[in-house]
Amino acid sequence: MTPPPVRRSPLLDLHGAVEADPPDSGVAAHYGSIAAEQRRLVAGEGFVDLSHRDVISISGPDRLTWLHALTTQHVEHLPPGVPTELLLLSPQGRIEHGFAGIDDGETFLAHTEPGAAAALVAFLDSMRFMTRVEVADVSDEHAVIGRRDLAWELRPRATLASLPDELGEPVGIWAWEALRIAEGVCRVGVDTDERTIPNEAGLLGRSVHLEKGCYRGQETVARVHTLGRPPRRLVLLHLDGSVDHLPAHGSDVTLDDTRVGVVGSSARHHELGPIALALVKRNTDPAAALLADGVAASQELVVDPEAGLHVRPVLGGAREPVPGGTP
Repeated sequence: MTPPPVRRSPLLDLHGAVEADPPDSGVAAHYGSIAAEQRRLVAGEGFVDLSHRDVISISGPDRLTWLHALTTQHVEHLPPGVPTELLLLSPQGRIEHGFAGIDDGETFLAHTEPGAAAALVAFLDSMRFMTRVEVADVSDEHAVIGRRDLAWELRPRATLASLPDELGEPVGIWAWEALRIAEGVCRVGVDTDERTIPNEAGLLGRSVHLEKGCYRGQETVARVHTLGRPPRRLVLLHLDGSVDHLPAHGSDVTLDDTRVGVVGSSARHHELGPIALALVKRNTDPAAALLADGVAASQELVVDPEAGLHVRPVLGGAREPVPGGTP
């Protein structure tokens, strides 16, 4: 399969820019000051160039009711200007597409992983039937940038080169990824695989609305939520800082020489040190020391092993009951 073309950001021409590796090629990993860039982002200074991400548009008078019926999110009456996250699932409840978007009253603009727009647009087109909607890949016209607290916005791609004049010096995507991982926020397609259901990845209440009507894959999500105990669970790994490499994406997580999971994304955090997200088997002892690609790692809960209707996942904390069963 031919990889999608890389859209090279003009911000890579700035002094000190070092291009990121796939899947984030086309934007800067950093600009020469990794820890300082993270601290600047936390402080709300500057922005992150996420222009390598694909952007799609969904227009037409039926767009929100149509998305509401197809996706995991409640968007039928989404107000203009309110960002949201959505998933498209297989009939078995496995994550096929993830995207975040915002409606302006006429068009829903959304961004997804680099190279993912073609398949997403093709699927959405196949589901239009007689609905009054139009779907298009508009990645060449729009670009994503990141801000403090993992907020994002869309800008005209033609304005990328001038953004430092408006927003200050950019920081690299390594800063964004380190903060995202520390928050336990799953990146669909990086921290998930073809078998992942939303319950495993901490996406209930974030990308999945638990009180909306029927959508493809809902039966699996509802059943696991009702009964609890998803097959796997997302975990934040605190890695041995004395090792000179980070675990590779897709590498094994082991316990006593037995494979119990797989590494998703990893980064070096300016305060926490080296960290990673991984999907591990639900019954893996949360107190057990693991090896991630041979690197010693302790666990911090993102998804509780018992997560379900009466238990909500709490990053780094104990289980808490959920009144009424809604996270």
